[in-house]
Amino acid sequence: MLRTARSRSRLGLAVAVLTTAALSLTGCANAGSGPAEITFHMSKPEAIPFFRDLVKQFNSEQSEVEVTLDTASNLSAGFLRGNPPDVGLLNYNMEMARFMERGALSDLSDMPEAERIRPEVQELVDQYSTYPGRTSVLPYSVAAASVIYNEQIFADLGLEIPTTWDEFIDVCDTLVDAGITPIYSTFSEPWTIAQGLFDYTVGGSVDLVDFFEQMNELGTEVGPDSPVSFQKTMKEPVEKMVQLTGYSNDDAESRTYGDGNVAFAKGETAMLMQGPWALGEIAKTNEDLALGTFPLPASDDPEDLKVRVNLDLALWIPEIGTDHESARKFVSFLMQKDIMDEYNAEFLGFGTTTDAAPATDERILGMQEFYEDGQFYLGASQRVHLSIPTANYVQAIATGANVDSTLARLDADWARLALRE
Repeated sequence: MLRTARSRSRLGLAVAVLTTAALSLTGCANAGSGPAEITFHMSKPEAIPFFRDLVKQFNSEQSEVEVTLDTASNLSAGFLRGNPPDVGLLNYNMEMARFMERGALSDLSDMPEAERIRPEVQELVDQYSTYPGRTSVLPYSVAAASVIYNEQIFADLGLEIPTTWDEFIDVCDTLVDAGITPIYSTFSEPWTIAQGLFDYTVGGSVDLVDFFEQMNELGTEVGPDSPVSFQKTMKEPVEKMVQLTGYSNDDAESRTYGDGNVAFAKGETAMLMQGPWALGEIAKTNEDLALGTFPLPASDDPEDLKVRVNLDLALWIPEIGTDHESARKFVSFLMQKDIMDEYNAEFLGFGTTTDAAPATDERILGMQEFYEDGQFYLGASQRVHLSIPTANYVQAIATGANVDSTLARLDADWARLALRE
């Protein structure tokens, strides 16, 4: 995330003021008798029942802390008012990273649970932002995404899982010859292209950690003559993305995410570029469909194969808190191995700890070895500040806009944002 020493100083001062005010107000809040009362913010809709049950279990097993589940509060408003939830568990992205870099999240590095996190998974947090001397976010679950494919169609045509770009194109050509749409695309919704075709082709061929480190360092100097840029570094993979749009359904521009899930479930296409969140939706239409996953090969070197990941859920405790000790007790409860394994098994996630159980669901087993080996990347679309309409630019390219001029606009937006910050 782009930032300057001056902006960090202002933000740090603001956090310090809020912290002092909040502590003075809450210092006597827990002075009464009875259990300490803390709030737990968890807003992933499909997982709310799961964590509601866990809150009930925690409250019933001990009498020192009473947790209230909060699924609707506005996080930004809570932090600004000096009244954020005591424990947060939600998707970790650019939006959450801004709280991290401002020092609004407390240090959890001394907790035993922090030592269980796989180093390469903890590094995913650091790719967004860091705060000196703190481990403020504990990854809870990772969602891995890659190509979802219809196993029966592949078997009927004798297709093997491709491991190089040329092999993937051969698979697409074979499907076309057989009268089958290779890829079902949903260009009507920009995020589906950004997190699918764009992230897969770019992440499979570009060292994104190095790329964004250089982009952050260059800041206002990003442009046509800079050492790295979207136009220079991502042109080739984006042109491959455009090539794959030619293997998509003819009505892709008017199709939505839901349309893609239904079409795939009905066997109208061989592949879908979506994450595990689509698997449950596909099952609603056809629960017996045999499907699997494999990373999109974006180069001709099988060693480049990687899967796209995001921090599906991550735990944190704000620096401004009514009761850090009670919050930590609840965090320790949530991070018990059996509880984390149960969550990941039910919601098709991958474990973040060194002792996590491996995935067992056949639909995502194709990604297990790559995840275990650390062959994964954060999607490029998720590494750009939310004020830059990356997904809309990608949508424009997928539907016919010029690659060079659109990526140049993305570079210009990056430089302008760096100038403002």
